[in-house]
Amino acid sequence: MRVHIATDHAAFEVKNAIVADLEARGYDVIDHGAEEYDSEDDYPVFVIPAAEAVIDDPGSLGVVFGGSGNGEAIAANKVPGIRAAVVYSHDTAVLAREHNDANIASIGGRLHAYEQVLDLVLAFLTTNFSNAERHSRRIDLISAYEESLTA
Repeated sequence: MRVHIATDHAAFEVKNAIVADLEARGYDVIDHGAEEYDSEDDYPVFVIPAAEAVIDDPGSLGVVFGGSGNGEAIAANKVPGIRAAVVYSHDTAVLAREHNDANIASIGGRLHAYEQVLDLVLAFLTTNFSNAERHSRRIDLISAYEESLTA
């Protein structure tokens, strides 16, 4: 599976460790930055290209990191077709995929110990959408609204 990853300075070291861990597990990781630590960098510069890459790469998923993950989710969700979920527990990571067919997990790198971050990422990446009718219907409603904005 291909995974698109991005962060700003707030979770720079966490992102680098996750990239290494995922590659060691056989994931094809595309790192959209940041490439170096800069305490003044801006998350949209990295997160939006990662989200665009998820859309342009069917079957891939994304993981973005920030201090809290909130701003990163907001930025990613501006890309048409992205369903980015802030995940903060194992259950929210699983449910984001099972119920919402989220294609990006947004994680607060400053809010969790590394072992928990790794658990959140792996739970998200290894969970499939349930395809339950009620969940598909809800996602279709969101997609229809999104499409109506560009019509």
